[in-house]
Amino acid sequence: MVRPGLARRPDATELRQTYDRAGSTAPAQVMDGVTFLAGLYLAISSWIVGFTGFGGLTINNLIVGLTVVALATSCASAFGRTYGLSWVTPVLGVWTIIAPWVISGQPATAATIWDNVVTGAIIFVFGLGALAFAANYRHHEHGGRRRGVGAPGGEW
Repeated sequence: MVRPGLARRPDATELRQTYDRAGSTAPAQVMDGVTFLAGLYLAISSWIVGFTGFGGLTINNLIVGLTVVALATSCASAFGRTYGLSWVTPVLGVWTIIAPWVISGQPATAATIWDNVVTGAIIFVFGLGALAFAANYRHHEHGGRRRGVGAPGGEW
């Protein structure tokens, strides 16, 4: 039986602990907190900005916003177990930016465009920042050494 993902790596426990330490630092928690708040805002933005008549965009923002909230919460609480999904957050940020033009229904207005572009950019930047921070943290924790196939002492 083939074990998927991290489970088949010989250093799985060490890797999870490294990512958990990275996720528990103050900068990582701030990034996850801002991402959480941006996702929460996106979920309710249709009612705040006042474009609930845009059925498709309203539903999209609600679902994407709640998904971002769930991802930010999981990354903040157990990054060692959820880091494999953290790449989804920046993708959702890009989707949020282009959604007013892609989702069929009423034509995009200035309010829907600004709301989605700014919120999507925040989700993208902070989601990407969390990914980069974890990778950089792991690299520094191992003294700048690269581990893996072809690296001295690395095999996977």
